[in-house]
Amino acid sequence: MTLWGGRFTDTPGGALWAFTVDHSDRRLLPDDVRGSKAHAAMLEHVGLISSENAALIQEGLALIEDEIVRDEFVFTDGDEDVHSAVERRLAELIGVAAGQLHTGRSRNDQVVLDMRLYLGRTGAGRMAQLRDFVEVLTERAGETAGIVVPTYTHLQQAQVGTLGHHLLAYAWMLLRDIDRFDACLIRIAESPLGAGASAGSSLPLDPDMVASSLDLPGIFANSLDAVASRDFVAEYIFCCAQAMTHLSRLAEELVLWGTVEFGWATYRDRDTTGSSALPQKKNPDPAELARGKAAAVLGDLSAILALQKGLPLSYNRDLQEDKRLLFHADDTLAGALAALLDMVAGATFHPSPPSAWSTALEFAEVLVSRGVPFREAHEVVGRLVTTLLESGRGLEEVRKEDLASSHDVFQAEDVSLADPNRSVSRRVTPGSGSSESVFAQIEQIAAVLDEGGKEGT
Repeated sequence: MTLWGGRFTDTPGGALWAFTVDHSDRRLLPDDVRGSKAHAAMLEHVGLISSENAALIQEGLALIEDEIVRDEFVFTDGDEDVHSAVERRLAELIGVAAGQLHTGRSRNDQVVLDMRLYLGRTGAGRMAQLRDFVEVLTERAGETAGIVVPTYTHLQQAQVGTLGHHLLAYAWMLLRDIDRFDACLIRIAESPLGAGASAGSSLPLDPDMVASSLDLPGIFANSLDAVASRDFVAEYIFCCAQAMTHLSRLAEELVLWGTVEFGWATYRDRDTTGSSALPQKKNPDPAELARGKAAAVLGDLSAILALQKGLPLSYNRDLQEDKRLLFHADDTLAGALAALLDMVAGATFHPSPPSAWSTALEFAEVLVSRGVPFREAHEVVGRLVTTLLESGRGLEEVRKEDLASSHDVFQAEDVSLADPNRSVSRRVTPGSGSSESVFAQIEQIAAVLDEGGKEGT
């Protein structure tokens, strides 16, 4: 069924139908019915349809909702899109009164409403998943707050930290992702119904009533903008892409940590796969796939931006492609969150202790604390490192004589600065890698989650 056959004397050709019909919008079915119920109630309220026909329409839509719940709604090959499928089924259930449902409405404003309603519910789902992941990360961080590990810059050991601190870095990233989704959903919660095909309607429609009945706090300000703009879709896909980028970084580290070379983590059999040729292998495929799928979501973001860049106002059929991109990005994020959460929750962490070289900055900072300019302190410790390397020793083998010959401000007890455990305990700045900081951050994150998931300031 199409919604536009009156002007035509022939049915759509097979090639045209195959090229233009996209069944991806079928997942908007619950949203289309919900929006239609609100629209029908408004049409009755303003007197555009009779109470009798309004009752029939509401009864038919309720029956369709029941079919959806029972997974019994049947699409046909002749349904051009989800809107025509609903109207076709409604006509089968209640007869000619179904034809009044499209009064004062275009597919142009109808599809935008469906997508906004869909994103309202799916966005809430992604935020819930992100919250669950943050909670798992904070739980594992508490368990590993006392495990001293190296932090890395340029993938070389830099300073000493704790594994709990490292895991919390990702918790803070995902909290910002929650905040981005939350802000995005506020802008999405706007009703476009009443905008029509492009320039509104001469009928006495009440867009505010529709918006209110759908719990949408706002309505469109410009009808052309309402039906032509997809920045809300692009913004949602950006939220997915940024979250996937964060997950991809975590996934890369999960892969590294599981290698023999790193040896930081072991993953459960249920969270890994095997090799068809190498019987000893246990592969972190969920992490590798999350890393790979992030690239496709970044492509979705690029595509949705390019899709809009050359379109004249208002609606153009190009915009049909937005749903495929949107659904792919959203589905990919949902799957990655579920898979990586399981990997992190079930991991056994056993990182190797850091090299004493990662305490080098401690020696420079103790000089600074005694009045030596940092540039001078940096050079002094650099020469000390060179001396130790030339003698075949590590920093853990530094002697008080080495320190005394490096700078007269050093004291004999400063040799203990090469102990990674002492190094991490010396952290005093907020948000640093000490165990105390880890537990303070966990409390901060718990407070943020209690406030609704937004990142605090």
